Amino acid sequence: MRTKHMMLSALGAGAAYLLRNKQARQKLMNQFQNLTSSSSSSNSKQDTHTP
Repeated sequence: MRTKHMMLSALGAGAAYLLRNKQARQKLMNQFQNLTSSSSSSNSKQDTHTP
């Protein structure tokens, strides 16, 4: 129970930080967009190599 409480506290602190800091929020959103675009491109590359 204590570990769960600590994890939720850390998550809340991270969310509060992102709400206050616009640059950090933009950086995180860019990283998610790059991750999704790279996974999409790797999926399309895998589809082209299937017989």
